[in-house]
Amino acid sequence: MIFERIESEGLAHYSYIIGDNKEALVIDPRRDCEVYVNKTHLKGYKIKYILETHRNEDYVIGSVELSMRTGAEIYHADSELNYKYGNSAESGQIWKIGRLRIKAISSPGHTPGSLSYLLHDPDGAPWILFTGDALFAGDVGRVDLLGMDRAEELAEMLYDTIFNKFLHLGDDIIICPAHGSGSVCGGEIAERVWSTIGLEKKLNPRLRFNKSSDFISNVAKELERPPYFRKMELLNVEGPPILGSIPSPLPLNPAEFEKEAMENFVLDSRMELGFASAHIPNTLSIWEDGLPNFAGWFLPYDERILLVNERDDYQQVVRYLIRLGFDNIFWSLSGGMLSWHMAGKISSSIKTITVQNLCDKLDEEGEKFILDVRSDDEIEKKGEIKESKHIHITQLPEKLKEIPTDRTIFIFCGSGLRSMIAASFLKKNGWEGLVVVLGGLAGWSSNTCPVEF
Repeated sequence: MIFERIESEGLAHYSYIIGDNKEALVIDPRRDCEVYVNKTHLKGYKIKYILETHRNEDYVIGSVELSMRTGAEIYHADSELNYKYGNSAESGQIWKIGRLRIKAISSPGHTPGSLSYLLHDPDGAPWILFTGDALFAGDVGRVDLLGMDRAEELAEMLYDTIFNKFLHLGDDIIICPAHGSGSVCGGEIAERVWSTIGLEKKLNPRLRFNKSSDFISNVAKELERPPYFRKMELLNVEGPPILGSIPSPLPLNPAEFEKEAMENFVLDSRMELGFASAHIPNTLSIWEDGLPNFAGWFLPYDERILLVNERDDYQQVVRYLIRLGFDNIFWSLSGGMLSWHMAGKISSSIKTITVQNLCDKLDEEGEKFILDVRSDDEIEKKGEIKESKHIHITQLPEKLKEIPTDRTIFIFCGSGLRSMIAASFLKKNGWEGLVVVLGGLAGWSSNTCPVEF
């Protein structure tokens, strides 16, 4: 028997492989899907079915790609949508994999046509519930994606799904959601790697309401919606282009790269200190492991993307980007910034300052502008810098008019990583006098700009 959860880093996306007697199925696969092929075919298993729990918003589904490689049949939820691939799964439908049986359960709420899948063990007993985005560890799925005018309607559907279907399955049922902690598909997903119906009844604050009206008022709230969600929704109904294999951006020498960089979008995925010291002009900085969380906010789908890294290994960067539908990755800088310097090309830089030195400077000087790009939750938990301007990093493109152009901007995030994204974005848009603050509030000691709770 095979049972494995595959986690996609950064997105906190979970997909699952279930197999028995040399037959297997995959639930909610990601687009770079060779992992499923490797884990099944090498053991002699054939993937027969691919099941989707809902039309995903935060990543490109890999169903079409995996079906092309394995011949597996695709069954998708949200049957009211005009899918261009696969078959519509129906509530109550059953698939058999060896001695295992898996049954579709209608579970609307996150989307109107969401499905969950109940797996029965070889003896026929209910065993594992794949909940999609309906129920997470510590949270439930968001209901605002169709607009706040339908949020209460969907929250009522979700209440019925959870309280009248899921909770009656039994406390011992293992739940396997489509996301873990860190996903944008839930606001408060817990860091419980595995959970059960019983644990969620005991620990999940969303399940402590005795009345549906209380649940609805608690859940029907608007959360942040990354702009790339619209692209994901389109691709996940029409079916994304077939990759065949992980794309490899064509390496260019510095002269070739410089020419293409003048008309296209350059992404530098090095760490913040390397970018600060020297980078290609007009370049956006997002460190490699930050791409799943921030690429969808700042990268374009309608421009060619050029890549810069510390080395010539771009595979992980490309994986992160294609999971978000960025297929417009064309070229990379061969030899990284070292080759750029050796070719005598012009570089830009961004100033940095430690927290302690900034505090001293603020106490000495009168006029200052501190841009705090942390989230509301971080500020609530760790404190607010008095007299700073708070704009969450993801809201920066919409609020450029709130940032002055006639003074030095000190950008703070608690480490310097997100601050460097903000600084590079502002610089691309014409700002000068940018200073990234390195470090967090542990070293903050300014008298004129104290931290307040």
